[in-house]
Amino acid sequence: MYIEDKLTSGTCDTPLDLLCKLVRIESCDPPGREIEVARSLEAELIRAGVQVELDEFAPGRANLLARLPGAGTKPPLVFSAHLDTVPVGTTGWTEEPFGGHIRDGRLYGRGASDMKSGVVAMTAALLEIAATGTPLTGDLLLAFSAGESSNCLGAKRFVERRTFAEAGAILVSEPSSLELIIAEMGVLWLRATAFGRVGHVSGDGGDNAIMKMVSILPQIQSVPLPCTDHPLLPEPTIRIGTIHGGAAVNVTPDRCFVDIDVRIHPGTAPSEILDLLEPLGLDLEILDFKPSVETAIDHPFTQTCLQACAANRSQAPRISGVAYYSDATIYTSAFETPFVIIGPGELGMSGQTDEFVEIEKFNQAIAIYRAIAESYLK
Repeated sequence: MYIEDKLTSGTCDTPLDLLCKLVRIESCDPPGREIEVARSLEAELIRAGVQVELDEFAPGRANLLARLPGAGTKPPLVFSAHLDTVPVGTTGWTEEPFGGHIRDGRLYGRGASDMKSGVVAMTAALLEIAATGTPLTGDLLLAFSAGESSNCLGAKRFVERRTFAEAGAILVSEPSSLELIIAEMGVLWLRATAFGRVGHVSGDGGDNAIMKMVSILPQIQSVPLPCTDHPLLPEPTIRIGTIHGGAAVNVTPDRCFVDIDVRIHPGTAPSEILDLLEPLGLDLEILDFKPSVETAIDHPFTQTCLQACAANRSQAPRISGVAYYSDATIYTSAFETPFVIIGPGELGMSGQTDEFVEIEKFNQAIAIYRAIAESYLK
């Protein structure tokens, strides 16, 4: 009841209050509407005297940047997260998707894991440092983006504005179960088109482009992708995501295309994948490319994060890589900034019904983020 009263009054005295409040704000992408989440955070930061900028770069879509100034003798440390969530979906929830309810040590709701718990934990860590007056050698930034699910729109906006081009390191609070993630697969999206000849089914029938494509699909799936013996990343994959063709049931389609998702290792260029697919006789178009990014295990920032996790958890964290991409690939590929992902949310929870975050991990994340900032910027 305490949390219910606080949310009704509009005040958030604890990080858990704020997390409940943000989970109750719908920010599913599409359409986004992250600005309401950003405004709630802005109010909390301003109340604490923290410098904050809200950038509404499209109607209802806003990035938030907060800055806790340091001495300026070391490059800034960026705490990165996104404000949008994936849609609720059509399958049944047993918990209210935007209820922010707590039961058995878990907080439930869309975005609880991915990644409003990370957003609030990072905010709470910065506010704790600000309240204690801990001296920092460099600025501590909160960079919260809109539209991560829309091909990292907000992250690209930060890059365009070169908001933190001089940052020394970036900590991302994507769900990781408080384990360390230091490598992401590269992502190549392709459109492959097969052509035929239009015709009416009552006549000669034409040349069916859909049937051509269907016969080629197994060959696309079995293309031998370049694979390195990477110690952290899974094997490369190639998968068909969508297929489109035909204008009417009684007209032979003269065009059919599929969109292809390819996950690749560091060092693999898009041209290598195009060369592998070229013999199939399809028209190939690159829709998007995000290179694989990684930070070395022995990098000082990785070690700082590792030590902070170990000091604030009962077990040593694992170090791994992931097949997904995050805003980190946008920032690191643009500015060559080292990154580490540590988040209180659960791996594999994104997009699931009855999404939750464990409150114990949420509280641990606050302590970990504070320890990382105070160590890195000491």
